[in-house]
Amino acid sequence: MSQASTHQHEGESHGSFASYIIGFVIAAILTVAAFAIVEMHLMTPGVTFGVIAALAVVQIFVHLIYFLHMNSSSSQSWNNTAFAFAVICVLIIIGGTIFIIHDVSMNMMSR
Repeated sequence: MSQASTHQHEGESHGSFASYIIGFVIAAILTVAAFAIVEMHLMTPGVTFGVIAALAVVQIFVHLIYFLHMNSSSSQSWNNTAFAFAVICVLIIIGGTIFIIHDVSMNMMSR
């Protein structure tokens, strides 16, 4: 075997089997909770939407931490910066789209 195949890059962290299982269990619980909330009609539609959105955000963080191994260490600074930039871009695109759709709807439907 070559030496290159066993070499790990500096700052590279891989999760243990236990951390993957923990992440999987948490993600599965969040998914089942979202389906249960919708299926049982426990809340009003607006509250249900808000709770499912909150569960989705929590699940995003579970995936980032347990599966993508993003943390606040100095070796992860570029990954965190790139992630923050991507989040800002997505928020600008989604926010701009919602603003434009609302503005067009208000201008077209009010007449």
